[in-house]
Amino acid sequence: MSEQSTEQSTEQSTAQNGEQTAPHPLAPDWLSPITDSAGLEQALLPADAQRDDAGRLTIGGVDVETLAAEHGTPLYVLSEADFRRRARQYRESFAAAFAPHAEVDVFYAGKAFLSTHAARWAAEEGLCVDTASGGELAVALAAGVDPARLGLHGNNKSDAEILRALRAGVGRIIADSLEELERIEQLAAAEATTAPVMLRLTPGVHASTHEYIATAHEDQKFGLSLTPPDGVPGEDGTADGASDNASGDVAAHRGSAAWTAVERALAGEHIELRGLHCHIGSQIFEPEGFELAATRLIGLLGAVRAAHGVELAELDLGGGHGIAYTEADAPRHPAQIAEALAATVVSACARHELAVPRISIEPGRSIVGPAGVTLYRVGVQKDVQVDLDDGSTAARRYVAVDGGMSDNARGVLYDADYSAVLADRKVVGEHALSRIVGKHCESGDIVVRDVYLPTTTARDDLLAVPATGAYCHSLSSNYNLLTRPAVVSVADGRSQVLIRRETEEQMLGRDTGYSS
Repeated sequence: MSEQSTEQSTEQSTAQNGEQTAPHPLAPDWLSPITDSAGLEQALLPADAQRDDAGRLTIGGVDVETLAAEHGTPLYVLSEADFRRRARQYRESFAAAFAPHAEVDVFYAGKAFLSTHAARWAAEEGLCVDTASGGELAVALAAGVDPARLGLHGNNKSDAEILRALRAGVGRIIADSLEELERIEQLAAAEATTAPVMLRLTPGVHASTHEYIATAHEDQKFGLSLTPPDGVPGEDGTADGASDNASGDVAAHRGSAAWTAVERALAGEHIELRGLHCHIGSQIFEPEGFELAATRLIGLLGAVRAAHGVELAELDLGGGHGIAYTEADAPRHPAQIAEALAATVVSACARHELAVPRISIEPGRSIVGPAGVTLYRVGVQKDVQVDLDDGSTAARRYVAVDGGMSDNARGVLYDADYSAVLADRKVVGEHALSRIVGKHCESGDIVVRDVYLPTTTARDDLLAVPATGAYCHSLSSNYNLLTRPAVVSVADGRSQVLIRRETEEQMLGRDTGYSS
C-alpha cells in the first residue's frame, strides 16, 4: 500500500475509542462508518437475534457456530418466531384498519419462499397462501393447507395447472389474460364445475422500484390493461383522450382489456367472477402507488355496477411492500400500510356509493425476508487500490465467501444491496470498507457491495447476511455446479431442517452419463 493510501485508510477508518470518522471515499452516501455492528444488527436481523456471552450471534436461541457445524455453509437460517410475528402483524393490522367496513384475507405470497413448514406456519397464523405455479400449489397442498384458502397465480398457466387447481378446489384462480380466461372457462366446463376467478389488472401505476420487479406499468407481461384504446392513464388518474380512469364512468373503461375481461367473465357459464386483483411491483416503500392503484380499480368496480348492476365482492391489492436490506431502507409498519390503504379504499367506495368489498393482500417478502439470515464462511481476502477522481487511491477489501450468486441471485438480477456482520465473535474497533464476493466465475458475483467489516476478519470466520429469507432460496441455482444450501428454522433453542442440503450425488443424478 502506498504512503498516501495508508494515510487515507487511517483517516477514514473508525477509531478504536468508538468515535466515528469520515466515511471511506468509495463508500456510498448512505453507509455510515462503524466501530461495531450493534446498530446494524438491531435494525436488520430477526427480532430474536442477539449476541451471547461469547460474542457469537444467536438466532432463536441457537448460536451460529452450532448451526454452521451441524448444517454446513452456506446456510439459510429462518427464524420461525419472526416469520409468525410478521404474519400476525399483517393479519391483525389489516383486520383492525378495515373494521367495520370489510373483512380482509392475507395471502402469504409463497413465491418469496415456500416449503411445507412455511405454508403451515402461514396457515396456523390465519393466513391464506398464494401460489404462482403448479409446483408451488403442490407444496401448499402437501402442507395440508385448506384448498379453499389457496390462490393460483401465473401469466402462462398450463392446462395441467388449471385442472389441478379446479380439481383440488382452490379458492381463487387469478386470470392474467383474455386467452387464459377463455381456457379457464373451457376447462371448467369439461370438469362440469365452476371456476372461482379474480381478474389481474394492470392499473398503469409506475412504482418506484427496479424495472424488473415493477409489474403495473403498461409495457410488461402481466395483467389486463385498464387503459382504453384511446388513452393512457396519467399521474392524476386521468386518461389522455378519455374520461377519468378512476371514475365510475363506463366510457372511461369500455374497450380496455380489463373491461372486456369483466364482461366475458360475467357472461361465462362456468366462471364465478369473484373480483379484481392488481399487483404494482415489489420492494416498494412509498404509499402513493398502492393508493392510486386501489382508486383506479374501485373506479372500475363502479363502472361495472353502473353497466351491469353487479357489485363484485372482492378486491385484491397485492403485495410488494419493501423491507430493510441496509441502513438506508425505512420500511413502513403493517399498521401504517393498512391504515393508509383502508382510508383510500373506504373513501373511494363511498365516492362511488359502493359497499367496501372483501379485501385481500399478498405480502411475501415483508413476512419472510427479514426473518431470514444467510451464513457464510470467509475464504480469500485481498485489498485492491481504486483510483479516485482527485488522482489519489483508496483501498477496498474483497472478502470471498463459500457461496455467492447461486444462493443469492438478487445482486446480479436487481443490483440489490445487502449488509453483513461478523457473526462468530464480537469485535469493537477498526472496520474496513469491504465488498463480500462469491466463488463463481463472474465478476458480478457480489453478495454485499459495500459494508464495513472488522479489520481482523479472518479465514473461516462466519459472516451473517440479514434479510435473505425472501427470493434467495427461491432463485437458487447450481451455477458452476455448486450444490444448493440447506434451509433450517430456529426456535426455542433448537434448529430444524426445512429443506435438506443438496448433495453432489443428487445434483449429478440428473446427468444421464453419471453412475453412482
